[in-house]
Amino acid sequence: MKKLFVAAIVAFAGFTAVQAQASVNKAEVVSVQDSVVKTPIKLEELPEAIKTVLQTDPYKAWTPTAAFSVKDGSKSYFQVDVKKEEETASLKFNADGKPVE
Repeated sequence: MKKLFVAAIVAFAGFTAVQAQASVNKAEVVSVQDSVVKTPIKLEELPEAIKTVLQTDPYKAWTPTAAFSVKDGSKSYFQVDVKKEEETASLKFNADGKPVE
């Protein structure tokens, strides 16, 4: 009888440990969305002012590879990804071709 009682306690303790472990392993994933909307555009669709700026120093040494129209809350600008040999960078301009930080 004593062995049966001990076995029941061990089984209950094991079950409780498994339940405790199961609740420790539960993780809640929270997804937060950015307010930034980045839309790919063709390089040809960039405003003329930005195309002109890209042909001047110091930008003319870089080759544009991709362009995006970006809306960040109330701000909007254009992002131009550029490459020079193995180096890459992202440039941000307003519609008038002025750099944006």
